[in-house]
Amino acid sequence: MVVKMDAQIANVKFDGLFINASGVHCQLNNDLDELQANTFVAGTVTKSATLASRPGNPRPRYVDLAHGSINSMGLPNQGFDYYLNYALTRPSKPVILSVAGLSVAENLKMLTQIQESSFDGLTELNLSCPNVIGKPQLAYDFQATEEILTAVFSFFKKPLGVKLPPYFDLVHFDQMAAILNKFPLSHVNSINSIGNGLWVDPVTESVVIKPKNGFGGVGGAYILPTALANVRAFRMRLNPAIKLIGTGGVTTGADVFAHLLCGADIIAVGTQLQVEGPLVFERLTNELAAIMDEKNYQDIAELRGKLKTL
Repeated sequence: MVVKMDAQIANVKFDGLFINASGVHCQLNNDLDELQANTFVAGTVTKSATLASRPGNPRPRYVDLAHGSINSMGLPNQGFDYYLNYALTRPSKPVILSVAGLSVAENLKMLTQIQESSFDGLTELNLSCPNVIGKPQLAYDFQATEEILTAVFSFFKKPLGVKLPPYFDLVHFDQMAAILNKFPLSHVNSINSIGNGLWVDPVTESVVIKPKNGFGGVGGAYILPTALANVRAFRMRLNPAIKLIGTGGVTTGADVFAHLLCGADIIAVGTQLQVEGPLVFERLTNELAAIMDEKNYQDIAELRGKLKTL
């Protein structure tokens, strides 16, 4: 049976379900080109860009763990102009241009450049990087989040979404969704890694990454329940026009299926892409197709957001 897997965010159509999570396999043009050429990748997300290039935090700053990963990358990237130029000149599939300024002014400057450019894809404002030393995650400050979105949408008229950190309290879902629903967002990307976890190696009696005395963002299978909860909570609260990119904890086709049931429109893969490389997308597609075939689903639309409760 042929299974229909596609999605649309704003005016951008995706022929498939899968994209990379920003930060993985996307720092250089060659990385993005490799994903663009992959039959099982529907689109690509650029590395979250700062105005100027950044080397990131000192190494070691990423470590694979038994069921996931821990990292404190510190936004290493080639600088905003590098990724804007890529988005304007190279891709054959949709590109989500991710920006993560180190200040509100920097974000506004980058978004102004996008608004004034010919780029007509999706832009994503990353409000959730937990690993820039000395910089808090903006999206945990609800008033500041509303203020920056108010400033952005005073001039930005192209499709724009936001990348969010994980929330852990139902009241916080209510409060953030109420803010997001005030704006014509194209999408919400949920979640970023769970910030400031710690992993201890009992052999060396030490932390495993160098920045922040070992504290870093946790990803991979460890965070699947939190990611699903955030996708589900926001799908229940956001305006239907705001689409959801489900990110976090995807290692199998069953995990993808769960994200879709919770309401995700697109699925982003991070840690598992880092572990397996781009071949992961073919495996996930085949595993998802097998589940849908077994359950006699022919179209993702038949199950998206249809999570049952007891």
